[in-house]
Amino acid sequence: MQILRCAPRRVPLLAWCFAMFALLASFLSMPLSARVVSAIPAAQSASSSQPDFGPNVFIFTPDMPQSEIQAKVDSVATQQVSNQFGTQRYALLFAPGTYGSSTSPLNFQVGYYTAVAGLGLSPNDVVINGSIYVRNQCIGANNCIALVNFWRSLSNLTINVTTPNFGCYSGEFWAVSQAAPMRRVHVNGFATLMDYCTSPSFASGGFIADSEFDGSTIVNGSQQQWLVRNSKLDGWSNGVWNQVFSGVVGAPAQCFPKGGACGNPYTTLPTSPVTREAPYLYIDSSGHYNVFVPAVQFNSSSTTWGSGPTPGTSIPIENFFIANPTDSAASLTAALASGKNLILTPGVYQLNQTIEVTHPDTVVLGLGFATVVPQKGNIAMMSAAGSQGVMISGILFDAGPTTSPALLQIGTGNAGGGNDASDPAVLSDVFFRIGGAAAGSATTSLVVNSNNVILDDIWAWRADHGTGVGWTVNTADTGVIVNGDNVTAYGLFVEHYQKFEVIWNGNGGTDIFFQNEMPYDPPSQAAWMEAPGVDGWAAFKVPDSVTSFTGYGMGSYSFFDKGVNIFAAHAFEVPTTLPASSLHDLLTIFLSTAGQGGILNVVNDTGGSSTIANPDAPVTVVSYP
Repeated sequence: MQILRCAPRRVPLLAWCFAMFALLASFLSMPLSARVVSAIPAAQSASSSQPDFGPNVFIFTPDMPQSEIQAKVDSVATQQVSNQFGTQRYALLFAPGTYGSSTSPLNFQVGYYTAVAGLGLSPNDVVINGSIYVRNQCIGANNCIALVNFWRSLSNLTINVTTPNFGCYSGEFWAVSQAAPMRRVHVNGFATLMDYCTSPSFASGGFIADSEFDGSTIVNGSQQQWLVRNSKLDGWSNGVWNQVFSGVVGAPAQCFPKGGACGNPYTTLPTSPVTREAPYLYIDSSGHYNVFVPAVQFNSSSTTWGSGPTPGTSIPIENFFIANPTDSAASLTAALASGKNLILTPGVYQLNQTIEVTHPDTVVLGLGFATVVPQKGNIAMMSAAGSQGVMISGILFDAGPTTSPALLQIGTGNAGGGNDASDPAVLSDVFFRIGGAAAGSATTSLVVNSNNVILDDIWAWRADHGTGVGWTVNTADTGVIVNGDNVTAYGLFVEHYQKFEVIWNGNGGTDIFFQNEMPYDPPSQAAWMEAPGVDGWAAFKVPDSVTSFTGYGMGSYSFFDKGVNIFAAHAFEVPTTLPASSLHDLLTIFLSTAGQGGILNVVNDTGGSSTIANPDAPVTVVSYP
């Protein structure tokens, strides 16, 4: 995610680009009426006595003048579209009802640290006739990219795509990279994950869950990798390196690696083994605010809401402590200890001690990318021993000036325990950052000690650009350590850490989609050695004590940019004693011709090398061992 260089995440083949643009032309030649399907439910009104969510939560109602709504969302976008490391945070929330029309659509852009969500119980309760879009950022002549379009979200609403007079930008554009999830969204009409209107259009996403797309094939375009989970598609245009589908109706058929009769690199699982959707805020038919907690599902596919109400339970807003950034960690812990759940309103929370989640089935919900920063080398947040049913969602954990042992710890000890599979703890859209906004350090970003935890869209990022960045400045050993058994991860993005980036110590674990970039900045090979005679550090380490682990669609990339040859002996290190075919569809890539060194083996000593000899070309292992 090099802000000054496009090379690390570029589309590999010019010929492929021409073919893709030909495909796009065929989509765009269709009349808009042929690409849009309408679905408008009945409107409801928001309560006049809504809770105090602070100054950076804007709640819109259908009876507000559209010009007023347009002015507000545009003013937030103007501030946030280029505000990559700013402190401003926003939530734009739409009460049940319909916004915009075919003749006067509501169209607006989403920038950094902005969460857009409907406040209905179902995505069909909030309808936007228009578009909610993310486009490339142009950071120089002929350098318009989506590679750094992080930290924004779209959830729980329906979009009837209506973009008259938008020219090339006609359609629903969601050109994002990591930490920009789309959840519980129903898109009727043309949708693209690539902004092909400005070049070179490189993109490195992404995550979609519990969503439905009707009326058009989704354009993947230049997106190098993507995970779609428990959704419904009306078609998917192509893949680049690692497109993964889990429990998706209408997903492309399994095809890995790229090439041959099937053409594109698709890893496709018919069902997801165990899922639990993210909790969300909603307004009921009486105008009262609640948080809905979806139920766990096993071996599921498609959306939770397409055939009826999402299974689960509601928690009234009175059962939440609604925090603001001036509240102390001690006050938040006290509220949690009293049995309250917790909502973190938008802002940056400077924490002098750990937020302790002490009760089972507690919900901790961040609005507008609420950000927590430990200030005294403390763990930012920790849940109790078993963490039974604890749900943490929508929070950015930022390393502070004094090294923390971890930023978030789920469960105490380090040998697993607690957390019944029928009521699992879930981390949804939880993100970690070491440096970038300011110098910071943490030994590990996320430690999972409890059993049966679900990780659902995690991005752990040691910054490669921004403020406080350097090999000895934003130090961090490992992104994620899993000690618990039967932990399941979907959409695990872990990048640039200085030792093993993921260590998976628990048995019975499953990872569906892994995306990694090794650190760009080791100053020398001697400074980056796992052991004498073992160059570099593997991106994903499963130690020999583990007897069972399953992985699907897992990629690791290298771009060593310090002008010296740096090598990693392996991208993945796992026990050779795992059951046959425990790992599926692995790949490594040497990013661009500007780097040096590379990765010598894909998994253990299996698979070829990715170096300057084969830039931007996946080196794959289909099954291991």
